Amino acid sequence: MLKSITSCSGSLAILRRSSIYKSGVRLASLHSSTPAIQREGLGDFALTDRVAIVTGGNRGLGLEAALALSTAGSRVVYCLDLPEKPGEDWNAARQSLAKLDGAGRLEYVTNDVRDQKKLLQTVEEIATKEGRMDICVAAAGIAGAARPCLEYTEEELEEVYAVNLKGVFFSAQAAARQMHRFQTPGSIILLGSIAGSIALKHTPVLPYNTSKAAVIQMARVMACELAPNNIRVNSLSPGYIETPMTTATISARPEYKAIWSEQSVMNRLGKPHELRGIITWLASDASSFCTGSNIVVDGGYTAW
Repeated sequence: MLKSITSCSGSLAILRRSSIYKSGVRLASLHSSTPAIQREGLGDFALTDRVAIVTGGNRGLGLEAALALSTAGSRVVYCLDLPEKPGEDWNAARQSLAKLDGAGRLEYVTNDVRDQKKLLQTVEEIATKEGRMDICVAAAGIAGAARPCLEYTEEELEEVYAVNLKGVFFSAQAAARQMHRFQTPGSIILLGSIAGSIALKHTPVLPYNTSKAAVIQMARVMACELAPNNIRVNSLSPGYIETPMTTATISARPEYKAIWSEQSVMNRLGKPHELRGIITWLASDASSFCTGSNIVVDGGYTAW
């Protein structure tokens, strides 16, 4: 049994906004037929009054996504993850958001993305309570064991696929059903990886690679099916980010930090907070013509 299912994650980045603007008027967006009050300076990036779910939201990239959505004005972001209680990073994030004028609520819900029936019920209850569903970030994932492809067992494959493939689909499906139910334009962001497009040098993780390749294709297929419902679906493929997964690997194999960094044209690993901007863009009306795309944020790792 997995002890924790969370996003491939890193330490909580410090909130970079000391305040959030509350004034400014802009023309109506997809989410409103009348002029709306938006946060000054955010324009189409504002997520005013939107309701979001983030799976794997207890820490790391999932929590970074939740922070991005909250600081951009979401009414509430529900973080779904496996632990019964949220961790220190999540509690610290909630306390920090509480100090920001106008930031959205951060809520925690225990859930297992591998359980389709329970996940569908949980997301339906959230949408019913809030009266809408606007955004989904499917960030729950695991790396699995690293070993030569000739040695993987069926159980090891199933462990990764249950979370990274089935869990991502169940999350997107649950959110899309509620977006369709309430007839709200929606944005679904599936967390992929550059590992879904290339083989990772000196990193033998075939189940992880193939699961992330499936996520990228899943986003394309869902985007085509859901476009008539005004629901956009995209995948986000980060490169190597300083997360507990990479930190643990580097602790065991210090040479990996140099190997991974040197493959990037920027000669470093990414920071979790460096994905906040692209997540906000994908979730907002600023990306209203973007669907079925795989957005790569890898410091130039795949540019060679």
